[in-house]
Amino acid sequence: MPETSALLTDLYQLTMLQAYFDQGMNDTAVFEFFVRDLPPARGFLVAAGLEQVLEYLETLRLTDAELTWLERCGRFSTGFLASLADLRFSGDVAAMPEGSVFFPNEPILRVVAPLREAQLVETRIINLLQFQSLIAAKAARVRLAAPQHLLVDFGLRRAHGAEAGLLSARASYLAGFDGTATVLAGMRWDIPLYGTMAHSFIQAETDELTAFEHFARSHPQVNTLLIDTYDTEAAALSIVPLARKLAADGIHIGAVRLDSGDLGTHARRVREILDAGGLGSIEIFASGGLDEYSIAELVASGAPINGFGVGTRMNTSADQPYLECVYKLQEYGGIARRKRSEGKATWPGRKQVWRRYDADGRMARDTLTLEQDAQPGEALLKPVMSAGRRLAPSPPLAAVRAFAAEELRRLPEALRALTPETAYPVSVAPALAALARTVDAQTR
Repeated sequence: MPETSALLTDLYQLTMLQAYFDQGMNDTAVFEFFVRDLPPARGFLVAAGLEQVLEYLETLRLTDAELTWLERCGRFSTGFLASLADLRFSGDVAAMPEGSVFFPNEPILRVVAPLREAQLVETRIINLLQFQSLIAAKAARVRLAAPQHLLVDFGLRRAHGAEAGLLSARASYLAGFDGTATVLAGMRWDIPLYGTMAHSFIQAETDELTAFEHFARSHPQVNTLLIDTYDTEAAALSIVPLARKLAADGIHIGAVRLDSGDLGTHARRVREILDAGGLGSIEIFASGGLDEYSIAELVASGAPINGFGVGTRMNTSADQPYLECVYKLQEYGGIARRKRSEGKATWPGRKQVWRRYDADGRMARDTLTLEQDAQPGEALLKPVMSAGRRLAPSPPLAAVRAFAAEELRRLPEALRALTPETAYPVSVAPALAALARTVDAQTR
């Protein structure tokens, strides 16, 4: 991602930093990012966006131009602004690896840093983790609905801005999609690129069949023909003699794409036409307003569709466009802190999540507890940054994708359903509950 300005934040971060400066408050603070509740019909979430968070933290600084602009605003003291000139992130970060499955109240990232550094980064951290985790979870549901099908991200043009379109390509690939139509995502992260053709190409040509032939000759190795501009079945019939003509020149039609109407019905009719013409090798690719629910219905009905292009409804997470996520202070100056607001209470202190598995290797139970309170199972939060620098290079996106696939494989069967009937068990360890009671007694 391009370098992000430190001013891409909420005003209240800077007003708090001014107040902290005036009071001489800059002891070590501990903040954790977590999701309070799962969205409706979700049984799990997928952690994504850590790579962009680490990039942001490593490059955090205010430029001379930004400091000059803040001075002109007239909101901040000269001494405070001078103190920001050398601001860098110098803290430690622990996080669940990208691709991890997680559940409510489980921190997926912990920041330990001087108060003003840990406070300033709140807005951008939430912005990055919330969006990619939201899209990764949506994409994972699509993958669970169609485990054997080609899945391609088609959502850039209707994403909420360029960054959202680019990051949704990354998040969906991380969660199990096979590729994207977003070219920059292919360049930046080596995500496989897939593309077909537009209705405009067919409309601009003299006739549909000529358009098909010209496109196939321009792309003899990989081509997918869009056949629903005028009459889907008539277009399929026209492809039969064209395929034979092209084959004589060593060109083979790879697939046809359906983008409108009753996709299941059209796919069956097109499959019959192609098979009758001896073109059983030509695959059928479908797109157009798809999500995990419509794809699950098509797969369950046995529609002869080999792959799906999924755009708007995934890249905006249309049925649930946000997560109830927060980044909260858990410790300051070595003292545990706890928010007790009605419906928004937090668990105090530095925490760890321990996960146990059953005999088949499936996730069985998580325990939320204090960082030093070891429990049976695997500790999910791992150190990733110390003194403002990464402890190791980030894994390539392909490795993160493989890890996410293994996480989905280890999901309990009940949570693989699009509308899970049971919640995954997450318990609070006695040590954490005891600390919460102690903090409550001290702050009443």
